[in-house]
Amino acid sequence: MSDSLSLPMAAIGSYEMVLPFQAVGVKPFILEANERDTFERTLEKLARENYAVVFIQEDLFVDFIEKVEEINDTYPTSVLPLPGLSGNTGAGLASIRSSVEKAVGMDIFAER
Repeated sequence: MSDSLSLPMAAIGSYEMVLPFQAVGVKPFILEANERDTFERTLEKLARENYAVVFIQEDLFVDFIEKVEEINDTYPTSVLPLPGLSGNTGAGLASIRSSVEKAVGMDIFAER
């Protein structure tokens, strides 16, 4: 088995978004709208602590995309967006599409 199975996972976002993940072993990091300045520090800390996966509320993912990309490029941590309570903006698919394009050298999701 892979060693990554024993690495922790986290979720960053509002109380309503991340707390349910605690039931399946994901550590919640609750950030409300007035605490957004702590997001980058929290994400960096989780990456340095070797979290395997960090789920991020989609609006935070979009607002801090440069930091997310920096973490994805620098650390083995996978940072993934969670659609918000108000619905999906497409950031998750765009992120996956970009990652796959980097990996295989072409956009395999392109419509013909």
